[in-house]
Formats: sequence, structure tokens, C-alpha cells
Amino acid sequence: MNDKKDVLDPGPFFHGTKAQLKIGDLLEAQNLSNYQDKKSNYIYFTATLEAAKWGAELAASNAKERIYLVEPLGDFENDPNLTDKRFPGNPTRSYRSKSPLKIVAELESWERHSDEQINHMLASLKALREQGKAIILD
Repeated sequence: MNDKKDVLDPGPFFHGTKAQLKIGDLLEAQNLSNYQDKKSNYIYFTATLEAAKWGAELAASNAKERIYLVEPLGDFENDPNLTDKRFPGNPTRSYRSKSPLKIVAELESWERHSDEQINHMLASLKALREQGKAIILD
């Protein structure tokens, strides 16, 4: 966990999703995950636009993809699903928290990955699920 003296990452921070939210809304843990059929113990976010784009594009919904600028309201930690497990260190600057994230803005314009890239990623994730390897440490 981080504290005020030892900030893990100064941000800015993003959250990619398909949920329609308003400025001032809070994203909180214990809501249905964007990626699995269960409630999540954490709320996930990133300091890179690239990772936020994937978050929005891969979220399970047919709704519009959205990227929000968020402010963590408490301590957060490196996301173990994307750090030591897959990418040593934290090149995606991906984090998770049990404390809420406050929506401070929505990115109105951003460039999506190509349909080919998204479909390839979805197929890869489907294959991992079928092999029992799509486990999210939550």
C-alpha cells in the first residue's frame, strides 16, 4: 500500500469501462466486475491511456466505451494481475484499491484499438478461460 510520504504513482489516473457515469460519481469495490461474473473486491485503474483503452474495449457490455479520469480516495497497490504475474515491475502502471475512485472528468476523444486488435485480444482471453488460466487475483 502507499501512503502520502511514498506515493506509488502521481497519476493522472484513468478507468476504462462501458458504464455511463457523471463527474463526482464514485467507483467502488464490491460491484460486478467488468471482466468476470462476480463482485470485485477491488476497483482497478491505471496511469496509462493504453491500459485504460483496453479496459474500456474489453469490458463485458455492448454499451459505449468510456475512459474516465479518476482520483483515488484512499490507499492503492500495484495490480498483481498485471505486475509480477505477467509484467515484472509495473509497466502498465496498473493499480487497484478497496477505497473509492472519484470521477473527475471523461475523456471525450481517444483512439480505439483496431477491431482486429480487439478481436485478437478477445480470442486470446477466451482461450485462456477455456484452459482455466483466466484467473483474476481479486
